[in-house]
Amino acid sequence: MTGKGSSSVSVVPALIAALFTQATAAQPTTSYPTKPIRLIVAQPPGGSTDITMRLFAQKVSESIGQQIVVDNRASGGVGSVPSLTTVAKAAPDGYTLLAVTPSFTFAPALIKDLVIDPVKDFAAVTQLTRAPYLLVGYAGSGIKSVGDLIAYAKAQPSQLTLGATNIGSGTHLVAMRFLSVAGIRAQTTYVPYKGVAPALLDLMAGRIDVSMAGIVSATPLLKIGKLRALGMSSAQRSSLLPDLPTLAEQGVAGYEAWAFEGWAAPAKTPMAILQTLSAHAARAARSAAIAERYKADGAEALGSSPEAFQRFIAQEVPLWRRLVKELGISVDAE
Repeated sequence: MTGKGSSSVSVVPALIAALFTQATAAQPTTSYPTKPIRLIVAQPPGGSTDITMRLFAQKVSESIGQQIVVDNRASGGVGSVPSLTTVAKAAPDGYTLLAVTPSFTFAPALIKDLVIDPVKDFAAVTQLTRAPYLLVGYAGSGIKSVGDLIAYAKAQPSQLTLGATNIGSGTHLVAMRFLSVAGIRAQTTYVPYKGVAPALLDLMAGRIDVSMAGIVSATPLLKIGKLRALGMSSAQRSSLLPDLPTLAEQGVAGYEAWAFEGWAAPAKTPMAILQTLSAHAARAARSAAIAERYKADGAEALGSSPEAFQRFIAQEVPLWRRLVKELGISVDAE
């Protein structure tokens, strides 16, 4: 009787010690976050990316119980190398995040000798938003469809002009990929602009034939008849423009491109922390304040899982690397 009782008593301290050890080991993840989180945004305050980051930061701060502090570090260069480096070298504890845009996936292709790898040096947290690009044309042109555009380019080489933003920018690469997949890159003259607005102004005046622009920039001009919509870059049609077919529907098979925004953390950040952040981001994306705002602009608020965003980034990086190699372009890092 006594021996049996002693054996039972001796097990209890060992069991308590084991449970305490497990709880202590799990503490940094299960109690996360215990202090404010820094979100580095490589764009100036007031821009579209900054607005998105602040909207989500505010909503996630409210639900996660700690403030997410937006740290704007605008440098103006392609790839935002200083910001990439800062986050990649930060402690993988979930307290330093990077605001991710398409340039995150372009950087390895565009910047020679870039030592930061978006796939290996970062852990995807969540894709917050995505929005399609629109291929738009001069309203007074005879080009009324993608088929018309391709036929015109092939019949009159170098006469078709496509204007968008500077070489190496998102709209430039998205436009060049369209021309490449459509088989008319060599027959089209690309006209770079310092921004979307001057390109669309020249398009409305008929000084260029077509342009690639974000849906938010182009839609207001479509509604007042200043531009003609030719196709959408997404895989499916948009509820904002349900009668506008996608580029893939019009014979540009396999073409799909998105403008997007998200969060990334340093590599080796525990999955439990990534999932905590993504869960709160998904909750924010479903809130009326965010979901309805982006839907009205033809965009989507997502709040995707870390795994889904990681797969997306891993697919995008080699895609743009191949295109940039074909184009033979490079830019200087800041």
